[in-house]
Amino acid sequence: MVIKEILLLGDSRLRNKSDSVQDFSKIDKILIDLKDTLTQQQKIYGMGRGISAPQLGYNLKIVYIQMPDRSFYLINPVIKWSSDETFDVWDSCFSLEVAFFVKIKRSKTIRVKYYDETGKENLVEFSDGMSELLQHEIDHLEGIICSDHLKNSKDIIMRSEWVKNYKQTGLGM
Repeated sequence: MVIKEILLLGDSRLRNKSDSVQDFSKIDKILIDLKDTLTQQQKIYGMGRGISAPQLGYNLKIVYIQMPDRSFYLINPVIKWSSDETFDVWDSCFSLEVAFFVKIKRSKTIRVKYYDETGKENLVEFSDGMSELLQHEIDHLEGIICSDHLKNSKDIIMRSEWVKNYKQTGLGM
Protein backbone atom coordinates (compact mmCIF):
# COMPACT_ATOMS: atom_id res chain seq x y z
CA MET A 1 0.00 0.00 0.00
CA VAL A 2 1.44 3.34 -1.08
CA ILE A 3 0.51 6.32 1.04
CA LYS A 4 1.32 9.71 -0.42
CA GLU A 5 1.52 12.91 1.57
CA ILE A 6 -1.49 15.20 1.09
CA LEU A 7 -0.59 18.74 0.02
CA LEU A 8 -1.93 21.25 2.52
CA LEU A 9 -3.54 24.66 2.14
CA GLY A 10 -0.73 27.11 1.42
CA ASP A 11 1.17 24.75 -0.90
CA SER A 12 1.22 26.62 -4.20
CA ARG A 13 0.85 23.38 -6.20
CA LEU A 14 -2.77 23.15 -5.05
CA ARG A 15 -3.48 26.35 -6.98
CA ASN A 16 -2.29 25.05 -10.36
CA LYS A 17 -4.73 24.11 -13.08
CA SER A 18 -4.26 20.44 -13.88
CA ASP A 19 -3.35 19.02 -17.24
CA SER A 20 -5.59 16.57 -19.08
CA VAL A 21 -4.52 12.95 -19.17
CA GLN A 22 -3.32 12.16 -22.68
CA ASP A 23 -1.94 8.63 -22.26
CA PHE A 24 -4.06 6.33 -20.10
CA SER A 25 -1.31 3.69 -20.10
CA LYS A 26 0.91 5.94 -17.96
CA ILE A 27 -1.40 6.60 -15.00
CA ASP A 28 -1.59 3.21 -13.24
CA LYS A 29 0.74 4.31 -10.41
CA ILE A 30 -1.29 7.47 -9.83
CA LEU A 31 -4.54 5.48 -9.69
CA ILE A 32 -3.06 3.16 -7.07
CA ASP A 33 -1.65 6.09 -5.08
CA LEU A 34 -5.06 7.80 -5.06
CA LYS A 35 -6.86 4.66 -3.89
CA ASP A 36 -4.32 3.74 -1.21
CA THR A 37 -4.01 7.28 0.11
CA LEU A 38 -7.78 7.84 0.28
CA THR A 39 -8.24 4.53 2.10
CA GLN A 40 -5.63 5.59 4.66
CA GLN A 41 -7.11 9.08 5.07
CA GLN A 42 -10.55 7.55 5.67
CA LYS A 43 -9.04 5.47 8.49
CA ILE A 44 -7.27 8.48 10.01
CA TYR A 45 -10.22 10.91 9.88
CA GLY A 46 -13.18 8.53 9.93
CA MET A 47 -14.58 10.38 6.91
CA GLY A 48 -13.84 11.34 3.34
CA ARG A 49 -15.25 10.11 0.05
CA GLY A 50 -12.93 11.43 -2.62
CA ILE A 51 -9.46 12.65 -3.50
CA SER A 52 -7.92 14.37 -6.49
CA ALA A 53 -4.53 13.89 -8.11
CA PRO A 54 -3.41 17.49 -7.37
CA GLN A 55 -3.76 16.80 -3.64
CA LEU A 56 -0.96 14.24 -4.05
CA GLY A 57 1.19 16.54 -6.16
CA TYR A 58 0.18 15.10 -9.53
CA ASN A 59 -0.82 17.89 -11.91
CA LEU A 60 -3.34 15.74 -13.77
CA LYS A 61 -7.14 15.71 -14.05
CA ILE A 62 -7.88 12.55 -12.09
CA VAL A 63 -10.35 12.04 -9.25
CA TYR A 64 -10.99 8.92 -7.20
CA ILE A 65 -14.27 8.36 -5.35
CA GLN A 66 -14.56 5.65 -2.72
CA MET A 67 -17.82 5.05 -0.90
CA PRO A 68 -19.15 1.94 0.83
CA ASP A 69 -21.31 0.97 -2.15
CA ARG A 70 -19.33 2.41 -5.05
CA SER A 71 -15.77 3.27 -6.07
CA PHE A 72 -14.68 4.78 -9.36
CA TYR A 73 -12.18 7.02 -11.13
CA LEU A 74 -13.02 10.11 -13.15
CA ILE A 75 -10.34 11.08 -15.64
CA ASN A 76 -10.52 14.44 -17.39
CA PRO A 77 -13.91 15.22 -15.81
CA VAL A 78 -15.85 18.22 -17.04
CA ILE A 79 -19.10 19.52 -15.59
CA LYS A 80 -21.27 19.86 -18.69
CA TRP A 81 -24.38 21.15 -16.91
CA SER A 82 -25.31 22.43 -13.45
CA SER A 83 -28.81 22.95 -12.09
CA ASP A 84 -29.88 26.41 -11.06
CA GLU A 85 -31.16 24.84 -7.85
CA THR A 86 -28.52 24.99 -5.13
CA PHE A 87 -28.17 23.84 -1.57
CA ASP A 88 -25.92 24.64 1.37
CA VAL A 89 -23.29 22.12 2.41
CA TRP A 90 -20.67 22.03 5.15
CA ASP A 91 -17.52 21.21 3.22
CA SER A 92 -14.01 20.33 4.33
CA CYS A 93 -10.96 18.76 2.78
CA PHE A 94 -7.95 16.58 3.49
CA SER A 95 -5.85 19.54 2.33
CA LEU A 96 -7.32 21.39 5.33
CA GLU A 97 -6.54 18.37 7.53
CA VAL A 98 -10.32 18.31 8.09
CA ALA A 99 -9.65 20.87 10.84
CA PHE A 100 -12.58 23.09 9.90
CA PHE A 101 -15.67 23.15 7.72
CA VAL A 102 -17.03 25.92 5.51
CA LYS A 103 -20.68 26.38 4.60
CA ILE A 104 -20.94 26.94 0.86
CA LYS A 105 -23.48 26.66 -1.94
CA ARG A 106 -23.33 23.87 -4.50
CA SER A 107 -25.54 22.96 -7.43
CA LYS A 108 -28.05 20.30 -6.46
CA THR A 109 -27.56 18.38 -9.71
CA ILE A 110 -24.72 18.27 -12.23
CA ARG A 111 -23.96 16.34 -15.37
CA VAL A 112 -20.33 15.25 -15.74
CA LYS A 113 -18.48 13.94 -18.76
CA TYR A 114 -15.45 11.86 -17.81
CA TYR A 115 -13.40 8.86 -18.80
CA ASP A 116 -12.92 5.81 -16.64
CA GLU A 117 -9.52 4.18 -16.17
CA THR A 118 -9.99 2.09 -19.33
CA GLY A 119 -10.57 5.21 -21.45
CA LYS A 120 -14.33 4.68 -21.81
CA GLU A 121 -16.26 7.96 -22.01
CA ASN A 122 -19.19 8.49 -19.63
CA LEU A 123 -21.81 11.20 -19.23
CA VAL A 124 -23.56 10.85 -15.87
CA GLU A 125 -25.94 12.98 -13.86
CA PHE A 126 -25.24 13.26 -10.13
CA SER A 127 -27.46 14.79 -7.44
CA ASP A 128 -27.28 15.83 -3.82
CA GLY A 129 -24.27 14.43 -1.94
CA MET A 130 -22.58 13.03 -5.04
CA SER A 131 -23.11 16.33 -6.83
CA GLU A 132 -21.43 18.35 -4.09
CA LEU A 133 -18.61 15.81 -3.75
CA LEU A 134 -17.79 15.90 -7.45
CA GLN A 135 -17.96 19.69 -7.57
CA HIS A 136 -15.45 19.74 -4.69
CA GLU A 137 -13.06 17.31 -6.37
CA ILE A 138 -13.34 18.88 -9.84
CA ASP A 139 -12.61 22.26 -8.25
CA HIS A 140 -9.25 20.83 -7.13
CA LEU A 141 -8.41 20.18 -10.79
CA GLU A 142 -8.85 23.91 -11.43
CA GLY A 143 -6.76 25.01 -8.43
CA ILE A 144 -9.81 25.84 -6.31
CA ILE A 145 -10.19 24.81 -2.66
CA CYS A 146 -13.55 24.67 -0.89
CA SER A 147 -12.60 27.56 1.40
CA ASP A 148 -12.35 29.77 -1.71
CA HIS A 149 -16.16 29.59 -1.93
CA LEU A 150 -16.65 31.01 1.58
CA LYS A 151 -18.87 34.10 1.36
CA ASN A 152 -19.28 34.94 5.04
CA SER A 153 -16.76 34.55 7.85
CA LYS A 154 -19.61 33.31 10.07
CA ASP A 155 -19.90 30.24 7.84
CA ILE A 156 -16.78 28.54 9.13
CA ILE A 157 -16.67 26.10 12.04
CA MET A 158 -14.18 23.77 13.66
CA ARG A 159 -14.50 20.04 13.00
CA SER A 160 -15.61 19.30 16.59
CA GLU A 161 -18.57 21.66 16.17
CA TRP A 162 -19.48 20.12 12.80
CA VAL A 163 -19.43 16.62 14.34
CA LYS A 164 -21.58 17.78 17.25
CA ASN A 165 -24.13 19.71 15.19
CA TYR A 166 -24.14 18.68 11.52
CA LYS A 167 -22.55 15.27 10.87
CA GLN A 168 -25.93 13.52 10.90
CA THR A 169 -26.98 15.44 7.75
CA GLY A 170 -24.61 13.34 5.66
CA LEU A 171 -23.53 16.33 3.57
CA GLY A 172 -19.89 17.30 3.46
CA MET A 173 -16.75 15.17 3.78
